[in-house]
Amino acid sequence: AETARPIAPAASASAWERSFAIQPSRLRHISKPADWHRYPFPFLFGQTDPSLFPTREWRESARATSSVGGVSLWASDRIDEDDPKLIEQLRAQVLPQRGIWARPEEVMITLGAQQALSLVIRLFTGPSTVFGIEDPCYPDARHMAALLTPHLRLLRMDRHGAVADETLAGCDVVMLTPARQCPTTVAMPLERQLEVLRVASGRGTVVIEDDYDGGLFDEGRASGCLRSHDPRVIHIGSFSKLIAPGLRIGYVVAPARVIEELRAVRRLELRHPPLNNQRTLANFIALGHYRAHRHRLGSVMVERARLIDRSLANDLPELLCRRTPGSTGAWLELPSHLTAAAVTARARRDGVLIEPGDVFFADPGVQRSHLRLGFTSIPADRIEAGISTLARLLHDAPSRADSRDRPPADHPARIRTAHPGA
Repeated sequence: AETARPIAPAASASAWERSFAIQPSRLRHISKPADWHRYPFPFLFGQTDPSLFPTREWRESARATSSVGGVSLWASDRIDEDDPKLIEQLRAQVLPQRGIWARPEEVMITLGAQQALSLVIRLFTGPSTVFGIEDPCYPDARHMAALLTPHLRLLRMDRHGAVADETLAGCDVVMLTPARQCPTTVAMPLERQLEVLRVASGRGTVVIEDDYDGGLFDEGRASGCLRSHDPRVIHIGSFSKLIAPGLRIGYVVAPARVIEELRAVRRLELRHPPLNNQRTLANFIALGHYRAHRHRLGSVMVERARLIDRSLANDLPELLCRRTPGSTGAWLELPSHLTAAAVTARARRDGVLIEPGDVFFADPGVQRSHLRLGFTSIPADRIEAGISTLARLLHDAPSRADSRDRPPADHPARIRTAHPGA
């Protein structure tokens, strides 16, 4: 039998590149090894400890979803609608914990916060839109906006978060992380939140709020969100930090007219997230497992936070360390003669996984001495040994540097510790 002959020779990679309208693969992004769980000291932000997953409770919820009666409720195509039970459970048990009260038509389910960000940014951003974003910030959000408009404005930051100044006032859209600024962990105080909302309201600026950790735990200090003060704020949340990143279920809370358009945009991509996953999560919440798991996880995170704070203070007192109470990560500033890229590479060889901070800045050449250290993925009994290992390699670094890289004689010898509000 004859075989089909190709009409033309296969195109080279460079030929394809000439046809691409965009090349997002060239953008800088957060990178984590796929086998991170094999490392003894995974100080990675946003990953979860598998031992904490509520296996029995999730299995019970999934069993109810897979029953004969349950399947009939989710197996059909709902076009652009979500599982009404999940919407109701969000409204009744999840959102009120963040001070948010919403009607069913003001909530939409997404494939994680990532899709929520993409849909919202696309809806409000065009070629002439002036888009304001924190610097440093979550890099993917910055890239999403930059692909749609050349008018990106970097919002000025201080110890209270984004500053409500003329830059913010000059934006059509702003994206903020007020509860726990990404990546510095700064919690925006109420006074600043109200000031930001006042400035945005006066200008007609659209405010997008990424509540990425959902107030996972508060250590005695609850974090507020902008949506609880102003129903015009577009609020984005996720279950990734609480249950598992692989669940890929997030949500948007916004005025009904906004949700109507977001559903239309989402329909062009995938109609709706899988309804079986939505119903399983709805059952998980309705059966009381969400509340119990949140309480249990909060207790675990409080203990890990205590170990992180103590270990950093004891082993790395020379670093400027910031971790706002309730944050599951710490933002570290290295001495000027060290670069985050070199430190993270060496740390990885020693079994310690940490994240370089330069990717969070719009200009990677300006800030190259920051690290982000998370503790949701590392068991409590490994934290002290992991910080001790990191401290050893940092303290050895000057002896390996050449004379040009050595710190000056007047370089601060001891570390400063940044307290919340300092």
